[in-house]
Amino acid sequence: VTMQIISISTVSEVQMDFTSDFYFRQSWRDERLSFQKSPGLESMTVGAEVAERIWVPDTFFANEKSAYFHMATTPNTFLRIGSGGEVFRSIRLTVTAGCPMDLRYFPMDRQACTIEIESFGYTMKDIRYRWSDGDTSVRIAKEVELPQFKVLGHVQKAKEVALTTGNYSRLVCEIRFARSMGYYLIQIYIPAGLIVVISWVSFWLHRDASPARIALGVTTVLTMTTLMSSTNAALPKISYVKSIDVYLGTCFVMVFTALLEYAAVGYLGKRITMRKTRCQQLAKLAEQHRQRCAAASNEPSSEPLLASPEVSMVKTVGSCQVCPAAVASQGQPREAPPTGFTMVRRGADQCCPGLQGSCQVCPAAVASQAQQQAPPPGIPMEVRLEMVDPKGFGKSSTLENTVDGAPDIESAFCKNPNKLFGVGPSDIDKYSRVVFSVCFVCFNLMYWIIYLHISDVLPDDVNDE
Repeated sequence: VTMQIISISTVSEVQMDFTSDFYFRQSWRDERLSFQKSPGLESMTVGAEVAERIWVPDTFFANEKSAYFHMATTPNTFLRIGSGGEVFRSIRLTVTAGCPMDLRYFPMDRQACTIEIESFGYTMKDIRYRWSDGDTSVRIAKEVELPQFKVLGHVQKAKEVALTTGNYSRLVCEIRFARSMGYYLIQIYIPAGLIVVISWVSFWLHRDASPARIALGVTTVLTMTTLMSSTNAALPKISYVKSIDVYLGTCFVMVFTALLEYAAVGYLGKRITMRKTRCQQLAKLAEQHRQRCAAASNEPSSEPLLASPEVSMVKTVGSCQVCPAAVASQGQPREAPPTGFTMVRRGADQCCPGLQGSCQVCPAAVASQAQQQAPPPGIPMEVRLEMVDPKGFGKSSTLENTVDGAPDIESAFCKNPNKLFGVGPSDIDKYSRVVFSVCFVCFNLMYWIIYLHISDVLPDDVNDE
């Protein structure tokens, strides 16, 4: 048997097959067809109709899906009979044969497709197939080209197949293909990489430009989804992961993470805004408290020091405590503190016992109020400001600082109101510009080095037996 492959039209990943057009030639010896040769008559070439009246092998293609003879303009077959009974038959066929493919390294994969020749009914006791010209029995025309593949070469094999009806002789022609990367590089890899780069533009937009950043993030995510869907639509529905899935999946994760990054920036900015608002309120109360303390130090101590609508506070006078309830009991009006805020002034540890519920005034305190209008110089009074968020947006915050001769009260709690845990919204964008680009470059280096190396090694291991 010999073959001359004149074209390979398609290699389909979806159907798992390939189509080839070739001349299929068989030769055998039948002594019943021998004749006496004469000068000028050593062999006879007859038409296809003679093949119906003589014995011919019942050859078929074991992995064939479909095949047909060419009939234009006449049946593309001929039969030549030699004087010694040698029969040579040539037929032009187009065969679509099954080709199971391993797409784990798609589109950097190598595939091996076979054409298997076998007798349908005759076992090895009756007929044996062999390649008549050795390694040159199968030839592939130099003009054979495929848009997505390169033909690496072919391998010829002969083997014995054991079936339930007996052992059969089989010839195998294995054609090896290497997929071309050009189409997938231009149509898939480069666009996917550019989509990832476009998603980084949001890191340079102002964090208050919500419509622009959200539109950019959602658009890139949807574009990556469409690209992944269109790519997999042209491939069979297989369960394992392909190399192109690794690349597109990573690109999708990166554009999706870029969208989540803006969500983190927005949340952090909201928390910082709430914190600044609380700090401003706290600073206002602290300033009002300073003014009242300064005014109280110049007035008689019998005047209520802390009866104010903004702050409820306990002041240590000598060894006792005075609170608004006590002041109110001496004829001064009592006003409730604002909701969510409590201010307590702590002095000496000794105070009147039984100060529970409404406060009382110790006699020692009433007697000494005229002499203790202000704390002694150099002895600061400690102030603790406890703020409870009535809306539940955040946990309660506590401030302790010094009033007399000390820094501002709000400086301890609101030391850096533009950052939360030492990080601001602008910092996240700055870090993302570097981290995202470095991660994507490192991924590309690893991806192409690993898969290109694997694709170079693959041809030596394709279907080797």
